[in-house]
Amino acid sequence: MPSQRAFIEVSDLHKTYILGSQEVRALDGVSVTIQRGEFVALTGSSGSGKTTLLNLLGCLDRPTSGAFWLDGQRIAHLSAAQRAAVRSRHIGFVFQNFNLLPRMSAVENVAMPTAYDRDFRPGGAIRKRAEELLTMLGLGERLDHEPTQLSGGQQQRVAIARALINDPALLLADEPTGNLDSKTSQEILDLFRWLNREKGITVVVVTHEAEVAEVADRNIRISDGRVASDTRQTPPSPATSSEPRMQLQDTTWKRGWLGPLAPLRNLASVTNIGLKALHRNRFRSFLTTVGIIIGIAAVIATMEIGGGMSHSLHNTIASMGANTVLVLPAEVSTGGVQTAGRATTLTPEDADAIERECPSVRYVAPMVMARGAQVVAGNRNCVPASVVGTTPSFLALRNWDELYLGEPFTEEDVRRARKVCLIGRTVAARLFPKLSPVGREIRIRNEPFVVMGVLRKKGADILGNDQDDILVAPWTTMKYRIVGSRRAAANGLDPRAPSISRPGGSNEPYPCSPPNFYPIPSVRQQANTPQMLRMADVDAVLVQSVSTESVPLATQEVTVLLAERHRITDKDPDYRVINLAEIHGALQTAMGLFSTLLFSVAIFSLAVGGVGIMNIMLVSVTERTREIGLRMAVGAASKHIMRQFLTECVVLCLLGGFIGIVLGRGTSTFVETLLGWPVEPSLMAAAVAVSVSVTVGVVFGYYPALKASRLDPIEALRYE
Repeated sequence: MPSQRAFIEVSDLHKTYILGSQEVRALDGVSVTIQRGEFVALTGSSGSGKTTLLNLLGCLDRPTSGAFWLDGQRIAHLSAAQRAAVRSRHIGFVFQNFNLLPRMSAVENVAMPTAYDRDFRPGGAIRKRAEELLTMLGLGERLDHEPTQLSGGQQQRVAIARALINDPALLLADEPTGNLDSKTSQEILDLFRWLNREKGITVVVVTHEAEVAEVADRNIRISDGRVASDTRQTPPSPATSSEPRMQLQDTTWKRGWLGPLAPLRNLASVTNIGLKALHRNRFRSFLTTVGIIIGIAAVIATMEIGGGMSHSLHNTIASMGANTVLVLPAEVSTGGVQTAGRATTLTPEDADAIERECPSVRYVAPMVMARGAQVVAGNRNCVPASVVGTTPSFLALRNWDELYLGEPFTEEDVRRARKVCLIGRTVAARLFPKLSPVGREIRIRNEPFVVMGVLRKKGADILGNDQDDILVAPWTTMKYRIVGSRRAAANGLDPRAPSISRPGGSNEPYPCSPPNFYPIPSVRQQANTPQMLRMADVDAVLVQSVSTESVPLATQEVTVLLAERHRITDKDPDYRVINLAEIHGALQTAMGLFSTLLFSVAIFSLAVGGVGIMNIMLVSVTERTREIGLRMAVGAASKHIMRQFLTECVVLCLLGGFIGIVLGRGTSTFVETLLGWPVEPSLMAAAVAVSVSVTVGVVFGYYPALKASRLDPIEALRYE
């Protein structure tokens, strides 16, 4: 049974190395039993296999065959993680070359194994324990000194304190006095003997020096991979003056203290190790993050500039009238040949019918355009880009509900064809640069109009046209006073002369009293000869749906209604319905493609930065191979090494991400200030940047971390 076994039991242990095509038998059937509390010296010539046996006893290596029990637990078939746990809890190592990390203080070197212990211990207690051990070993005044500031004997004492930090039951030392002078060597040997006698620690020392072997209880000589002899002896007692005085308080150092929090403690410890490693190579770490900084800055700038342009496009479309459908007359065609101009097929009654019979429509505005109409005010004049005759619904449809100055005209003004108008900010600046236009008179083609108000400023549209260079008046006034009938003009008549009024006169929709050029027919004559009594066509009808989603339905309803009203069957319709939302969608799609292109370029930059980080981390793994081996020797498992290198990669990428956010925000501000491009700051962009940074760190840091975690501790410790 395991409980009946010795503390260390090795049975027929073999270890064979393959060097090219040759097999080298380092151990050839070693069988050894060591009881708890013994002090054993493994001696033999160089290459005899004693160091190989020590590595197997320390769970750093696995035998080719044979059995090995440590404290009743079979070791040979344990996994790498299980062997690491055994090293952390039961074994302390003292190396010939000390193997101290050069940029860590004595206290930090001593405390290193606690980062991988599965039991939780508070950081303050760990430092206190390390300081007590160093003070016990005579290094109380060298606690914060780095290894380069210590002598060889002092470095070895730090290595011994590191081996004792986790209260091991087994202390393994490989040539612990090989690099020390005789006096320091004797002090170290007296310390080992004291630890064995007073603390009950089992000590196994590898040496080829007779003076060291004489201190041990047993001397096991290894020759050609076999046990040549196993003799017991009575070692000399150490001098009283050289005995260390250990005064340790173990109340806060009991195993299992807050054990459930051990994973968090280990994670924090390993993260702290990674951060310190980055801090020791600050300049290289910064250069490593340059690619990530550029990529993240490009992502931030792209998303903010693209968002600003998209928002500006949306506002521009909204200022033109969101959710709009434009109805135009069809082109004039004679004998199958299309000619200039449009048919006179749209009427105000069509607009009234659309508003009345199409439930998906919110606003309808008939439009009469006076192209090239000159506007005069005093000694100033201009030709507005748009002179529009319409209804008050046009203002709501174009988001001009609120005026800059004055008040809008009303439906009553439309019915009575009053000579009133509204002007845009550009027209107001040209005609009244220093005066308020409200209430003042202007002339349109020599017809006097009173300015009722000034429209709110909108700026340019998506094509660069000035939306404020506009004049808006009742469509009846514009039609009968300014523009007239296109058909009358084609017949050589005065285009502003109204057509014949309807019989009876009481139901005239647009009250005017023009002279009649022809005798008024009687009621019988009108019944026998029906004809169009009034030619009131409009240039276009602007329709707004109740929502963006209902634009297709509104388009269908308008198309069906006009087909019924105009008696359209199989022939081509005499009107065209244009969905402005489709133009908006096309522009949004184009903007989306452009933003996607820029975003893709930024992602490629991130990928390049990620490759750079991977390259640097692979170099770092190579440079720190001995450090990795040392950490594994003192209890680090593969998961701890992987976590440490992944932490370094993620921290590098996060650092680059935050700097990139600042740089990207600065770039957006620069573009907005100096170039005048629209920019929209976005918290989402910052969140995406941080997420992408972490992702890049994990993706590109995984392989270097995996490579580091798969290093063999023995090979890593031997790496030069």
